[in-house]
Amino acid sequence: MHLSRVLAPVIFLALSLNGFGGICLTFTSLTLPNMFGSLRSTMMSLMIGSYASSAITFPALKLIYEAGVSFMGIMLGWSSLACLIFLNCLINWPKESIPSPEESAYMKKVILRTLAVDHKVTGDQFYTHVATVGQRLSQKDDPEDKHLSKEDLSKAAKNRGSSATFLQSASSSIFLFSLITMMMTQLRIIFFMASMNKMIEYLVLGPQNNIPADLKLQAEYTVGLYSSVFGVMQLLCLFTCPFIGFVMDWKMKESDEESKQVQKLTNATRAFVFTNILLIIFGVLCLISNLPLQFLTFIFHTMVRGFIHSACGGLYAAVFPSGHFGTLTGLQSLLSAIFALLQEPLYTAMLGPLRGNGFWVNVGLLIFSFAGFALPGYLQIYRLRLKAQMTKEKDPAPVLLEDLNHPNGVLEGETTA
Repeated sequence: MHLSRVLAPVIFLALSLNGFGGICLTFTSLTLPNMFGSLRSTMMSLMIGSYASSAITFPALKLIYEAGVSFMGIMLGWSSLACLIFLNCLINWPKESIPSPEESAYMKKVILRTLAVDHKVTGDQFYTHVATVGQRLSQKDDPEDKHLSKEDLSKAAKNRGSSATFLQSASSSIFLFSLITMMMTQLRIIFFMASMNKMIEYLVLGPQNNIPADLKLQAEYTVGLYSSVFGVMQLLCLFTCPFIGFVMDWKMKESDEESKQVQKLTNATRAFVFTNILLIIFGVLCLISNLPLQFLTFIFHTMVRGFIHSACGGLYAAVFPSGHFGTLTGLQSLLSAIFALLQEPLYTAMLGPLRGNGFWVNVGLLIFSFAGFALPGYLQIYRLRLKAQMTKEKDPAPVLLEDLNHPNGVLEGETTA
């Protein structure tokens, strides 16, 4: 017993390392969907859904523990399984970074010695390509530079300018509005997870002072049952997340290069509008004092939890340079986690002055949830402005979001917040 008390503070370190390792594993895996081209957002949402649905393992471990297996044995077995991650990285992880679809031609090439010529390149484009390759070979730079593809044609055809810096991406309106949406949603989701047992207990007991023993046993059983059901329902993340990824990839394969940028913004707007509608419905259900209705609340909570991360990841991959994706995602997660610490005073207020009744806290969070519509509203305005600017553009070349004149959600002449 004395040893347990001494090692008790280690639990905080263990939980911190568990969360840090899990989020790092998730972020480093989000480059894999680049291999799937127009289905990138769908595959990304599937990976995020698999990560979110992993919470189902905790009810399973609880059952194993209640069956008589020691906690030490469970943790040693879990650590052994975690070692498979290192084996997976050694076998499957590529030595070079996986380029995004915008950085690679993704077309069949005919390789002639060290010269890669796209099979659709003919006429003047062929001579332009050969001239570009000749100049590159004469410079005797890195041997990898000799393996050229269709990207050289686009670079020779037009000057795209410099890519946006990380500061420009982080200070863009799209990122700032997404930060507000993610902060609000994270606080809403995490507060429900933290206060769920107390809210279910309140639905069973009510605002009573002298509670009979049999009613306490009934409340304890009900809380345990609903907690187990909530844990099992986390598996829904794996089955529902691909839907929001499908929304993000809608008509991306059919769009040409010029209209693809507008289609990305259209899809992202629809994804965030749909996710925020689900969040509003979830907030309304939390206000209804009906115990069986909480099962439906669990479903909406699970869907929102997976959808919001998938939509945000798809948005960042669509409008920001691939080199900024990981950093922006990490920055957003850090700031959202810090903001989610507000759940502690909210939980304290629910247990103290509100005597376990979370109605008014849920009312405040429901009103705050409407801030999530700011992001799709701005995306819609930006899409219309981008479409109008592309119409006026004399150059038939496609207007890219990361161009120097309007990088990452910032149109020419627009200042960031």
